[in-house]
Amino acid sequence: MANVMKSVDAVVIGLGWTGSILSMELAREGLNVVALERGENRNTSPDYTYPKAADELKYGIRGELFRKLSLETVTVRHKMGDTAVPYRQYNAFLLPDHVGGAGTHWNGQLYRPSPEDLKFHSRNVERYGKNFLPENMTIQDYDVTFDELEPYFDRFEHLNGASGKAGNIAGVPTDGGNPFEGKRSKEYPTPPVADTYGAILFANAARELGYKPFPQPCANCSEPYTNFYGVRLGPCNLCGFCERFGCYLYSKGSPQTTILPALFQLPNFELRTRSHVTRINLDSTGKRATGVTYVNAAGAEIFQPADLVILSSYQTNNVRMMLLSGIGERYDPVTGKGVIGKNYAYQMMSSTSLFFDKDVPINPFIGGGAGGSQIVDEFNSDHFDHEPHGFVGGAYIIGGQTGGRPIQQLAVPPGTPSWGAAWKKAAKENYLHTTNVVTHGSVMSYRDAYLDLDPTYRDSLGQPLLRMTFDWHDNEYRMSRYVTDRALEIVDKMNPMSRSTLIRQVGDHFNVREYQTTHTTGGVITGADPKSSALNRYLQSWDVPNLFVTGASAFPQNFGYNPTGLVGALAFYAADAIRTQYLKQPGPLVHA
Repeated sequence: MANVMKSVDAVVIGLGWTGSILSMELAREGLNVVALERGENRNTSPDYTYPKAADELKYGIRGELFRKLSLETVTVRHKMGDTAVPYRQYNAFLLPDHVGGAGTHWNGQLYRPSPEDLKFHSRNVERYGKNFLPENMTIQDYDVTFDELEPYFDRFEHLNGASGKAGNIAGVPTDGGNPFEGKRSKEYPTPPVADTYGAILFANAARELGYKPFPQPCANCSEPYTNFYGVRLGPCNLCGFCERFGCYLYSKGSPQTTILPALFQLPNFELRTRSHVTRINLDSTGKRATGVTYVNAAGAEIFQPADLVILSSYQTNNVRMMLLSGIGERYDPVTGKGVIGKNYAYQMMSSTSLFFDKDVPINPFIGGGAGGSQIVDEFNSDHFDHEPHGFVGGAYIIGGQTGGRPIQQLAVPPGTPSWGAAWKKAAKENYLHTTNVVTHGSVMSYRDAYLDLDPTYRDSLGQPLLRMTFDWHDNEYRMSRYVTDRALEIVDKMNPMSRSTLIRQVGDHFNVREYQTTHTTGGVITGADPKSSALNRYLQSWDVPNLFVTGASAFPQNFGYNPTGLVGALAFYAADAIRTQYLKQPGPLVHA
């Protein structure tokens, strides 16, 4: 028998980026909010103070901030009929743990999608015709436009003190920014972080080819900044310890550096750590959430009643929680019916390491997770004519380095032995003279790429693990090959002494042993029709109106940009709808 707690206005499952945003916005509205986090509380001080925060073995290799896979993981297979096996070592994606979630250990790339990304199915059908899309591709439109989300993109950027250069203010193009971006209302809150030398070489070469490179927009703050919650951030010093690490300089936007110091001061907010939610409880009709059940640190089962439930954990866990709770119709890849688990997507990247002579001082130890890099966006989204190339989607091309950590970021020229004296010599001679050019590409959604519950494997609490069925498709191979060839033209202009390129070749399977990004999306997607989506435009469940599901699980497909900018904007958009509409008249905000 579960212990029953006093009912609250809202319970929030997971205190990462979106959980922190919803907790703050609802608590400021006067609601009594309880946030349940299965990990421990982690804060900039004392957890990420220097020098202990810059411990690559602890954080980069041993994954101090990640969920222990011995407690919970996902299983992976390439197609229906295969036997899925557990993901046992972190590489392809990183499942977060602890307060702050993936927002603590991300790199900080803070993009807005292009306007066409939000209407991607309609855009491609109108421009290229319905037959241009592969038969098994299941891309969908969002039921919200770029212009509707613009104030919330702006709010998330100003939450982070984001650095960058606008390319389009109120419809007027501005020099130095992204020429393809949608209309924004104002400039970035802080100017771009200073370029690394590798980024300068890349930008110069790109301009020679007629492209318009621009500074990567990022949550690495470039100067002292105080956000609208009164939380202060400091300038990034390009230390190179962003991804997989907490920021010890209060420079990288994260819940710890932008929201939590203010949230924790509110008397109507409570955080309970080491509280593992096992299900969302429903009433006898199955149409209303009554609260959540969780297991605390002592192993006791607790029921927390609540009028409003916010499911704001990591993408894969959001999908699993919906499946475990029996909310929504499970997706069936055979019939194509159902919505929970539908449209899982990842991203496809290629990377080239450039090795220069000793007279070119790249100094890769100077780097930021996102700041200090330059972008070419001509081959992303629908910024170019796809018809001659036979694929949809695209990728941005990025030049520069995110750091030069000695274990995970040390590159040696092609042909170098993988160990021994020759490797040591190559590492010593090339370390200071190496940079990277990377393509960061979209992955469309497909009928045979989905998530469900594994019939065999269970977690440490005895619940079924989430099963991932996913592999690459021809569209993405073609996209990556085309954009990589454009990237290599820029590389040739940079005139390195040698280079080494990693690209997924036709026939390569999705390999969980290779890291690309942590950008897993889909499974609880948003849309205009409850027959093809799990959530309405405000991220409200079609089936359970007092449940809102935030995060990248809402994406109908994965675009080329990093997803966090859209994740943050949608969270603020949902919070605004709850405050201004739902609380006044609880119930469905959109009627099918």
